This record gives sequence, structure tokens and C-alpha cells, in this order.
Amino acid sequence: MKNYSYIGISLVILIFGIIVIPEIVERVSDEKVVGSSRSDGRKERAAAAEELVYVMVNGERKKVPPFQFVDQKGDTINNKDYEGKVYIVEFFFSTCPTICPIMKENLVEVQKQFAGNDEFGIASFSIDPTHDTPQVLKEYAEKTGIEHQNWHLLTGDREKIYNLANTGFNIYAGEDADAEGGFAHSGYFALVDREGYIRSRKDRFGNPIIYYRGSVPKDAVVSPEGEEPQIDILIADTKKLLQNGA
Repeated sequence: MKNYSYIGISLVILIFGIIVIPEIVERVSDEKVVGSSRSDGRKERAAAAEELVYVMVNGERKKVPPFQFVDQKGDTINNKDYEGKVYIVEFFFSTCPTICPIMKENLVEVQKQFAGNDEFGIASFSIDPTHDTPQVLKEYAEKTGIEHQNWHLLTGDREKIYNLANTGFNIYAGEDADAEGGFAHSGYFALVDREGYIRSRKDRFGNPIIYYRGSVPKDAVVSPEGEEPQIDILIADTKKLLQNGA
């Protein structure tokens, strides 16, 4: 009888070992993984910040060149007024009948995300400065809901503005008699960091997207071949630069 008892006890111990011990080992392993992920939180945040790459031209980081124009309030604004701020750049004209209204709606949406944030800004350069005087731009700002204290609608010498667009940012802008409104320009937004460098995230192939599509409505439903909205990622990347002090 004693032998049977010993055999029974041995079987219980064996079953206990088979069922319980692996669970204990798994829990310990899980705790190590959880602990590791918690301790590496800073590294993950740093890695996320590194997703925003510098736009490179001829092996050098592309920086916004010096500029100086007049805004809708009649104030002289230059690139130094944006130092220490994360800001978005666009080129537009107030009578544009095509993509500009969409671009403004998108930027007003971005504006809402950073209302009252003095470290954020927008620079909108008119490519029709003859028509877009400070007074015209002031009325345009009121009509389109431009309210942020650091959103400047800038006008001035036409050639300087075109040079800033085509050479400074490589965002095309120019007169075109065949285009609606008499001017042709891209619908891109540039994202600029606190030090004046143009930044962007990478696409799924690991290449910088360089600029963000501003002429596609934020909530647009597009076909697989169409251009997808990028305003949500622009907002996310702007927040990333602001939060990381980059």
C-alpha cells in the first residue's frame, strides 16, 4: 500500500510540474518583457522623433533662406521672427479659384490644433503681390478664419517671393496665362523646425516625403490611385517637433 501511495504522490508532483511550472516561467518572462518595455520608453520616444528627417540638398540640410516681407497687419516680418518656432510654409494667392481654398481650410484645421501656442506659426507667401496688398490680405484673413497670432500672410517684391518659392523651397510658383486665376503653383506645405531646417517624415519605402500635400481635403475619400490627405500626419509631425524641442 505504501508503494501505491508513493506512486500517487509522485504522479501529483509530476502533473503539478507539467501544468504549473510553465505558467510561472511564462509569467516571469512576461514581467521581464514588460519591465524592459517600460524602461525603454525614452528610447522609443527618441526613435519616434528621429522619424522626422532633414531634407537634404547636395549633401546638406536644407534651411529656409533669409526673407523679409510685409504681413496683413502692415508689419515687417522676416525669418528671424520664426526662430525658435515650428512653422508651416505655403505659397498661395487670394483670388485662387482652385486649390487655395482647400489649402486654407486645411491650415485653419491645423490652426485649431495649436491655438494659443506661441511656439507654432504659419507663413503664407502670396505669389500675386500686386493684387495682394496688406489690406487685401487682412480682409482675406478675416474671411477665411485666420486668427493665430503667428500666422502671417506675406506680400512684397514679386521676384523675391518667386525666388523664395522656386529656389529657397523648391516649391513651384509662377505666372501662367493658361492656369485658372493666371498663376500656377503646387499645393504643398513645408514643415520647418525651430532652427529653420525643413523636415519631413519618411514614406513606407524609407524615403523622405519632403513636403505635405495641402491641396487634398483633410477627410477626402480617394481612389487607390489618388493622392491621400496628409493633414493629419502634418499635425502629428508638427506636434512631434514641438514636443521634442527639435
